[in-house]
Amino acid sequence: MIQKGLKGIVAAETLISHIDGENGRLFYRGYEIREITKGFSFEETAYLLWFGHLPDEEQLSALKDELKSNRELPEYVKVAIDQLPPAMDLMSVIRTAISAEGGQLDYGWKPSVSQAIRLTALVPTIIAYRKRFLEGQSFFPPRSDLDFVGNYLYMLNGKVPITAHIEALEIYMILTLEHGMNASTFSARVTASTESDLVSAITSAVGTMKGPLHGGAPSGVIELLDEIAMVGDAEKVIREKVLRGEKLMGFGHRVYKTHDPRAVALKAKLMELVGENEWLDLAMTVENTAVKLLAELKPGRLLYTNVEFYAAAIMKAINMDAKLFTPTFTASRMVGWTAHVLEQAENNTIYRPQSKYIGIHNKS
Repeated sequence: MIQKGLKGIVAAETLISHIDGENGRLFYRGYEIREITKGFSFEETAYLLWFGHLPDEEQLSALKDELKSNRELPEYVKVAIDQLPPAMDLMSVIRTAISAEGGQLDYGWKPSVSQAIRLTALVPTIIAYRKRFLEGQSFFPPRSDLDFVGNYLYMLNGKVPITAHIEALEIYMILTLEHGMNASTFSARVTASTESDLVSAITSAVGTMKGPLHGGAPSGVIELLDEIAMVGDAEKVIREKVLRGEKLMGFGHRVYKTHDPRAVALKAKLMELVGENEWLDLAMTVENTAVKLLAELKPGRLLYTNVEFYAAAIMKAINMDAKLFTPTFTASRMVGWTAHVLEQAENNTIYRPQSKYIGIHNKS
């Protein structure tokens, strides 16, 4: 029996994360995501995913120092970025810059945690460097007094971000660090299974994340909310879209059959940090209206908001440009991708699924 897209096929055993789609629960290394988002930083959660346990104070300090020491872009990577066509999208720039990074240093088999940390540290700098370059403005070098998320926001805008903005983006990035055997993670593990290097595995993942069915949904949510704000009637817009058979961006998930726990956590943090806000009010109105209409028009489907819906609201609240949504998602998911590549390398078997030929035999 053919399972298109390998849906439901178990392709690997993992210790990294577990998704309970029926009950709307997500675990990182045994810790439920609600515990993670209430008490741990981006760096602590990254350490958990890479090393399998939470860090003590000394281990956390060492990780932060290693991330900070690897933020600077090598000159040859800057030159490569500068020479790329201005029209090239940011995901392609990230992919190309990571490839350039891999051309100089030894990223051979087997991959190491140090390599994972270095590549993760570089991606926010790649994004910010390219953004400033295209704007014709000076690049703001990384600051050693700022942690991962705060430094990323600083490099983008040249201003030390307010605490509320750091907290809002940090919870989003923690929630998107890892999410099981999704398309990009699978592509990274397939590449790694050939005993190729970590850079090659990550460029495979970045190329997969670039696809609009995987990494581009928050931009679609912004477009939906903007359209509803312009029309002034959420029910009219949503009903017409559903009846036309259009996908309602930000709703439904292939894995979760109930509320996406990441969306729940993002919504709670957004309400806590933003308070009364016209954009948040609109998002909540759209959520309530859409869930009601989807239950009416698509009975039995159990379609609720997913992480992209409130990710869009978070990005809007911190004034982040839509073109940075998927690159920012990528900056966080680097941790999950590299953790999976490291796990693959420890018990490796090359992926070699079969295909079923359905063409004509004996044409001659």
